[in-house]
Amino acid sequence: MTKAEARKKYLQKRMALTEAEYQHLNLQLYNQFFLQLDLSFIKCLHVFLPIEEKREPDTWPIIDRIKREFPHIRISIPRVVGTQLENIYLEGIHQLKKNKWGILEPEQGAPTPTKKIDMVIVPLLAFDKMGNRVGYGKGFYDQFLAECQIRCQRIGLSLFEPLKGIEDVNDYDVILTHCLTPSHLFKFE
Repeated sequence: MTKAEARKKYLQKRMALTEAEYQHLNLQLYNQFFLQLDLSFIKCLHVFLPIEEKREPDTWPIIDRIKREFPHIRISIPRVVGTQLENIYLEGIHQLKKNKWGILEPEQGAPTPTKKIDMVIVPLLAFDKMGNRVGYGKGFYDQFLAECQIRCQRIGLSLFEPLKGIEDVNDYDVILTHCLTPSHLFKFE
C-alpha cells in the first residue's frame, strides 16, 4: 500500500469509529502506554496534542497522568513554525491556541532543546511491521525526528494494527523505535 492509499484508508477508518469505539480504543491505548513503557529514565517527553476532528489518539489522559505520577518528567509539545516543528515546554492549557490546521499549540513558553528529549510520542495515520509510519504528508515529524539524539525513543500511537508494508518509503522517512496500539507494543530496529 502506498502512503497516499494508507492515509486515505486509515483516516476513513478513524472517522467511521463510533464515539463508544473511539473512547474504548483510547482507554486501551492509555492502559497499554503505562503497562508497556518504562518511564523511569525519561526526563523529557515530547508528546503531540491530538487533532480531535481527525480522531487522533487522545494524549490528554496520558499527559495528565504523567504530570501527576511522574513529576520528574518535563513534557514538551510541538508548534509549527514555517516548515518545522518547534518544541515548547508545556506549562498549562493557558498557553495553548488552535493553529490554522485546528491543532492546539503553545503561543508562548520556554523552548525545549531537541537534544534533551528522551522520548517522542509520534502521531501517525498508519504504520507497517518495519516501523515506517504514514503521517499527514507534511514531513514535520520526519524532520524533527532526524534531529533527535540516537538514544531518543520514537514511539508511534495507533488505534489500529500495522500494515504489512508501505511501498513508497524514502530516505527522509525516520523509522519508529516502537509503536503502541490498543493491544500491543511493537518494537523495531
